[in-house]
Amino acid sequence: MNIQLRYFASIREAIGTGSESVQTQAATLAALRAELVARGGVYADVLAPGKAVRVALNQAMSDEAAALVDGAEVGFFPPVTGG
Repeated sequence: MNIQLRYFASIREAIGTGSESVQTQAATLAALRAELVARGGVYADVLAPGKAVRVALNQAMSDEAAALVDGAEVGFFPPVTGG
């Protein structure tokens, strides 16, 4: 399936792009994250298991167990604090 990835804040800066379109066989957000980590390099660094990363599916914050569908938009966010 084809999905659109969006990266925000420090994740976007590390990867060097704000978005990309990818083909994936991942069934869940967790599986997608694992595929991206398997790319190695900066993806492995910023999306590694244990790193605090929030994930949104079609503009709604989601659990990594959420199912992917063709045409989905997935956003990756670092932890954010405000004041």
